[in-house]
Amino acid sequence: MRIGIIGAGQLGQMLGFAARELGDECRFVDPGESPPAAACGDVIRRPFDDDQALADLAATSDVVTYEFENVPVEALLRIEEQVPIYPPPDALRHSQDRLDEKRLFEELGIPLPGYRAVDSRDDLADAAEALGLPLVVKTRRLGYDGKGQFVVRESDQVDAAWQALGNTPLITEQWVPFDYEVSCIGARNVAGDVAMYPLSRNVHEGGILRTSSSPVDAPQLAGKAEEYVRRLPASRGHAGMINLIGTVPPAARTLAAGTLHDYGKAPRPGRKLGHITVTAGSPDERDRLMASISRNLTQSAPQSGTAS
Repeated sequence: MRIGIIGAGQLGQMLGFAARELGDECRFVDPGESPPAAACGDVIRRPFDDDQALADLAATSDVVTYEFENVPVEALLRIEEQVPIYPPPDALRHSQDRLDEKRLFEELGIPLPGYRAVDSRDDLADAAEALGLPLVVKTRRLGYDGKGQFVVRESDQVDAAWQALGNTPLITEQWVPFDYEVSCIGARNVAGDVAMYPLSRNVHEGGILRTSSSPVDAPQLAGKAEEYVRRLPASRGHAGMINLIGTVPPAARTLAAGTLHDYGKAPRPGRKLGHITVTAGSPDERDRLMASISRNLTQSAPQSGTAS
């Protein structure tokens, strides 16, 4: 199998060496001068969202994946019709925004500490009052290894937190006293089989992970973690997708069933502007929903030659 990987850092290197042991070949896209994964496969030295690089990767791969969560979703959408992508772009979209992640967890009944979305200094002050102090302020995107975070311990630190992070959308999280942190990894194949790894106990210093130890002798925690992880890769029924090419018809914004994913792109012929997803309890119900939506879209689409 030929595996295309977006990103050629240390995780890409680990993927590449593991694939080599299974007899698979990896190829990477990464703009770095000397990326670690160059030790185990060819690297296309171009930006992660470079159209030609992604087209080359898709054309020479049986499947594409990515080694980190900050790959631009639109980059994957441009090649998803050429090659299978796992995890799919919608999963990546959720993982890139802490607010989206929390809302997804709530939908799945996974317990969370209190949180608030923050878009202004007043939002931050309101969150501090509602959730109490200490309070953790985080950027919704891109923060890692302690970056993009500020712990507000006293009310007079609200302004400092806003000055430090307020140039980007934020989220605040209730402070949770804890004994130690554990993490759980699960994987699901295309047949729907799920494999779970044992819990790891993690120790951080300065917001950066220093050590992990596994397995953790905590059966109750392991049972909870497995239950929550299984809710995240679990199949939600029979799914379907309708791509919106060239225009987003008005009916797509007033759907009685289905969910619109609008990419925010300027309309032009042949350009994929978004898609609609449906889930149903049976294949027949899914197909009925898709046919109904397609009919409504066709009826409301502008005539040839008119703008959306």
